[in-house]
Amino acid sequence: MKGVVLAGGTGSRLFPLTKITNKHLLPIYDKPMIYYPIRTLVDAGIEDILIVTGGRNSGDFLRLLGNGKEFGLKHLNYTYQEGEGGIADALNLAEHFADRQKICVILGDNIIEGSIRPAVEEFRRQQRGAKILLKEVPDAERFGVAELHDGRITGIEEKPKKPKSNYAVTGFYLYDGSVFDKIHTLVPSLRGELEITDVNNAYIREGTLTYSFLEGWWTDAGTFDSLLRATNLVAETERRRAQVTLVQA
Repeated sequence: MKGVVLAGGTGSRLFPLTKITNKHLLPIYDKPMIYYPIRTLVDAGIEDILIVTGGRNSGDFLRLLGNGKEFGLKHLNYTYQEGEGGIADALNLAEHFADRQKICVILGDNIIEGSIRPAVEEFRRQQRGAKILLKEVPDAERFGVAELHDGRITGIEEKPKKPKSNYAVTGFYLYDGSVFDKIHTLVPSLRGELEITDVNNAYIREGTLTYSFLEGWWTDAGTFDSLLRATNLVAETERRRAQVTLVQA
């Protein structure tokens, strides 16, 4: 399985921090934000990875990451998104890289405490379709929200004013090769973007979308509040791990 990290966009919600750099290069505790999704993929056993970036500072990714040696990788792939066409538009740039294989897609500002390896292993065994990861949250109206009936997802609504559940669709998506066929049929939303929610709903209509629940904490880092929250969560997690290591030593 191949991995795709979506790290484009202008990061306008974090201006003026993003006036001189890409959002995904901002620090989360002691590491650049982009380190976390890459490490999540590597920890899940995925080592063939594409970084989709954009904006005026895209060259900084190459200077920072190189070929991924710091992550134990032999090679990293890069591609460039012009403008802001939405998540599905950015993913569409990975079509040649994916080569009809299964892919694991991560939004570059999504950071987790645990691992997605169990979901990845389940999807390796899934014959076709897609899998998403859900997390119960108190502010579901900020996200795509999954409607569940009898253990199945019957629909996903993007940023609903009155959510039908508290289960947010996190920024981790597993797709088969048909995802690009679905993207090619999309029309821009009222925001002028190709929405990943429309892709997921296409799999629901097909009856091939499965899901898992994400263990541990999860946050994005796309606003000042969530950027601070991500830093605090990572710092606390690292302190706990250091204490456990000290006790075991």
